[in-house]
Amino acid sequence: MHKTGKKTFADAQTLSKKTNRPIVLVFAGSDWCAPCIKLDRDIWQSEEFKKYAEENYVLYKADFPRRTANKLSEGIENRHKLLADKYNSKGYFPLVVILNVEGDKLGETGYKKVTPNEYISVLNEFLE
Repeated sequence: MHKTGKKTFADAQTLSKKTNRPIVLVFAGSDWCAPCIKLDRDIWQSEEFKKYAEENYVLYKADFPRRTANKLSEGIENRHKLLADKYNSKGYFPLVVILNVEGDKLGETGYKKVTPNEYISVLNEFLE
Protein backbone atom coordinates (compact mmCIF):
# COMPACT_ATOMS: atom_id res chain seq x y z
CA MET A 1 0.00 0.00 0.00
CA HIS A 2 3.00 2.29 0.41
CA LYS A 3 4.10 4.00 -2.77
CA THR A 4 7.20 6.04 -3.47
CA GLY A 5 6.85 9.44 -1.85
CA LYS A 6 4.49 8.24 0.93
CA LYS A 7 6.88 6.67 3.39
CA THR A 8 5.39 8.45 6.39
CA PHE A 9 1.97 9.72 7.31
CA ALA A 10 3.33 13.26 6.96
CA ASP A 11 4.19 12.40 3.34
CA ALA A 12 0.63 11.13 2.84
CA GLN A 13 -0.75 14.38 4.30
CA THR A 14 1.43 16.46 1.98
CA LEU A 15 0.28 14.44 -1.04
CA SER A 16 -3.35 14.72 0.09
CA LYS A 17 -3.13 18.52 0.23
CA LYS A 18 -1.22 18.74 -3.05
CA THR A 19 -3.72 16.54 -4.95
CA ASN A 20 -6.84 17.51 -2.95
CA ARG A 21 -7.61 13.83 -2.32
CA PRO A 22 -8.80 12.33 0.99
CA ILE A 23 -6.56 10.03 2.99
CA VAL A 24 -7.67 6.45 3.54
CA LEU A 25 -5.81 5.52 6.72
CA VAL A 26 -5.80 1.78 7.41
CA PHE A 27 -4.99 0.31 10.81
CA ALA A 28 -4.06 -3.33 10.31
CA GLY A 29 -2.36 -6.28 11.92
CA SER A 30 -0.96 -7.85 8.78
CA ASP A 31 0.28 -11.05 10.37
CA TRP A 32 -2.28 -11.79 13.09
CA CYS A 33 -5.65 -10.18 12.30
CA ALA A 34 -7.72 -12.44 10.01
CA PRO A 35 -10.19 -9.70 8.93
CA CYS A 36 -7.20 -7.40 8.18
CA ILE A 37 -5.67 -10.08 5.96
CA LYS A 38 -9.00 -10.62 4.17
CA LEU A 39 -9.45 -6.86 3.68
CA ASP A 40 -5.97 -6.62 2.20
CA ARG A 41 -6.46 -9.63 -0.08
CA ASP A 42 -10.06 -8.98 -1.16
CA ILE A 43 -10.08 -5.17 -1.40
CA TRP A 44 -6.68 -3.42 -1.25
CA GLN A 45 -4.97 -5.89 -3.61
CA SER A 46 -7.83 -5.98 -6.14
CA GLU A 47 -7.21 -4.33 -9.50
CA GLU A 48 -10.52 -2.43 -9.26
CA PHE A 49 -9.60 -0.86 -5.94
CA LYS A 50 -5.98 -0.12 -6.84
CA LYS A 51 -6.99 1.59 -10.08
CA TYR A 52 -9.70 3.70 -8.40
CA ALA A 53 -7.59 4.55 -5.35
CA GLU A 54 -4.64 5.67 -7.49
CA GLU A 55 -6.75 8.52 -8.86
CA ASN A 56 -9.05 9.30 -5.93
CA TYR A 57 -7.40 8.58 -2.57
CA VAL A 58 -4.12 8.80 -0.75
CA LEU A 59 -3.66 5.45 0.98
CA TYR A 60 -1.64 4.97 4.14
CA LYS A 61 -1.37 1.72 6.06
CA ALA A 62 -0.46 1.84 9.75
CA ASP A 63 0.54 -1.77 10.31
CA PHE A 64 0.95 -3.42 13.69
CA PRO A 65 2.57 -6.81 13.00
CA ARG A 66 3.27 -9.09 15.96
CA ARG A 67 5.71 -11.66 14.55
CA THR A 68 9.38 -10.88 15.08
CA ALA A 69 10.13 -11.54 11.39
CA ASN A 70 7.69 -8.78 10.38
CA LYS A 71 8.73 -6.26 13.02
CA LEU A 72 8.85 -2.65 11.87
CA SER A 73 11.62 -0.25 12.79
CA GLU A 74 11.14 1.43 16.16
CA GLY A 75 10.65 4.80 14.47
CA ILE A 76 7.84 3.55 12.23
CA GLU A 77 6.28 1.60 15.11
CA ASN A 78 6.25 4.73 17.28
CA ARG A 79 4.72 6.85 14.49
CA HIS A 80 1.98 4.25 13.99
CA LYS A 81 1.27 4.24 17.75
CA LEU A 82 0.86 8.03 17.67
CA LEU A 83 -1.57 7.71 14.73
CA ALA A 84 -3.50 5.07 16.66
CA ASP A 85 -3.67 7.33 19.72
CA LYS A 86 -5.22 10.05 17.55
CA TYR A 87 -7.46 8.11 15.15
CA ASN A 88 -7.93 4.62 16.66
CA SER A 89 -8.06 5.10 20.42
CA LYS A 90 -10.29 2.02 20.90
CA GLY A 91 -7.77 -0.21 19.15
CA TYR A 92 -10.05 -1.69 16.48
CA PHE A 93 -8.48 -3.87 13.78
CA PRO A 94 -8.96 -3.45 10.96
CA LEU A 95 -10.06 0.15 11.10
CA VAL A 96 -10.30 2.27 7.96
CA VAL A 97 -10.45 6.00 8.66
CA ILE A 98 -11.30 8.56 5.98
CA LEU A 99 -9.64 11.95 6.51
CA ASN A 100 -10.04 15.20 4.61
CA VAL A 101 -7.02 17.21 3.46
CA GLU A 102 -6.92 18.97 6.83
CA GLY A 103 -6.66 15.64 8.68
CA ASP A 104 -10.20 15.78 10.08
CA LYS A 105 -11.97 12.44 10.41
CA LEU A 106 -14.90 12.16 7.98
CA GLY A 107 -15.83 8.60 8.88
CA GLU A 108 -14.60 5.13 9.65
CA THR A 109 -15.38 1.56 8.73
CA GLY A 110 -13.83 -1.89 8.96
CA TYR A 111 -13.83 -5.16 7.09
CA LYS A 112 -16.91 -5.83 5.00
CA LYS A 113 -17.52 -8.91 2.90
CA VAL A 114 -18.35 -6.95 -0.27
CA THR A 115 -16.86 -6.44 -3.72
CA PRO A 116 -14.10 -3.87 -4.21
CA ASN A 117 -16.53 -1.55 -6.01
CA GLU A 118 -19.04 -1.83 -3.16
CA TYR A 119 -16.25 -1.01 -0.70
CA ILE A 120 -15.35 2.07 -2.74
CA SER A 121 -19.01 3.14 -2.45
CA VAL A 122 -18.85 2.75 1.34
CA LEU A 123 -15.73 4.95 1.50
CA ASN A 124 -17.20 7.54 -0.84
CA GLU A 125 -20.32 7.93 1.32
CA PHE A 126 -18.08 9.72 3.85
CA LEU A 127 -16.98 12.20 1.19
CA GLU A 128 -20.42 13.52 0.26
